[in-house]
Parts: sequence; C-alpha cells; structure tokens
Amino acid sequence: MRVPTLSLAAALLAAPAALAADYAAPVPEYRPPVQPLSIVSEFRIGGSAQDPGSNEKNTSNINAELVFAKPNLGLDRFWSYFVPRPTVGGSYNVDGRTSYAYIGATWTVDITDRIFVEGFFGAAAHNGYTGPKIDVPKTFNSLGCSPMFREAAAVGFRLTERWSVMATIEHMSNAGLCIENRGLTNYGGKISYTF
Repeated sequence: MRVPTLSLAAALLAAPAALAADYAAPVPEYRPPVQPLSIVSEFRIGGSAQDPGSNEKNTSNINAELVFAKPNLGLDRFWSYFVPRPTVGGSYNVDGRTSYAYIGATWTVDITDRIFVEGFFGAAAHNGYTGPKIDVPKTFNSLGCSPMFREAAAVGFRLTERWSVMATIEHMSNAGLCIENRGLTNYGGKISYTF
C-alpha cells in the first residue's frame, strides 16, 4: 500500500512543475542601460603635415578637437546621418608657422560597424599673414584674410566601443573673397575617445 501512495505523491508534486513549464511567462525584452547625458560626444587629438606643396611645407601641427553630441530629433538611423554634430578645435604649428582655431559641424556616416567616413564644414581664424603676397615672408602662405572657410574629411576605424583612429585631410581658404587666397591643405591623423 505504501508504493502507490509514494507514486501518487510524486505525481502530484511533479504536475505543477510540468504545467508551469508549459505556461511559463514570456521572457522580458532586453533593453540596454540608459547612457548618461553628456553634451560632449568625442575628444580627439592628433597631428598633421602643414600644406606640403606650399611655403609652409616641412612643418607639422598638433591638433585637438571636441565633437559635441548630436541633437536628439527622434529620427531613424538613415535621416539622423543628415544631422551634424557641433565641433570646435584648434591646430598649433610646432614650427612657428600658421596656427588656427575652428568651429563648425561634423557629419558622420557608418560604412560598417567599425568603418566610418566624416565631413566637416565651418569657419577658422588664424594667426598667419593676411596682407599682400609681397609683404609675406617666404616661409609663410599669403592667406588673404581671417576668418576663412574650413572643410575637412576623414576615414575612421573603431578599435573598440570607445577608441577610434582616423586619417584626415583639411583645407582652409577664403573662397576668393580677399585679395590673396593661397589657403592651407593639411594631411594627418587623429585618435578619438568617445564618451
């Protein structure tokens, strides 16, 4: 008589577990943690060769840049590419030639999860020469005026979630609005930390 009682007790204990497995509650959807709000998106530092084809050739720059967070407009991924990030930066020529500071907007487009391209447009103010070419020393470019327009492009690779490296090209000129317009075209690279 004890065997059927033990079997019946085991069956009664197992039944709720079997029913619970059949009617288990759905697994909650995974949501990543909310990122802290920050007005700064990235800090970048790097260097460049100053206009290799000009009077300021064979000199180099140290560059630092802050890229601010993109305004949250509630757009999907495709349309968000058209919204730029405000950017401010500066470049110091270590050989005593033209240094400058700039402000403008940066557009970033992801090609893959790791590879991205960027474009920048804005204005730059410099400490170079702005007068007629005849008055400019031979080791400087005749930049015509200040401020000037600045355009830049980059190809980048994300090493990790936080760190990236970039190859860069930038050009500054006054677009022919001043008497002289030699401008500067610099080639370099940057490393970036994303907050």
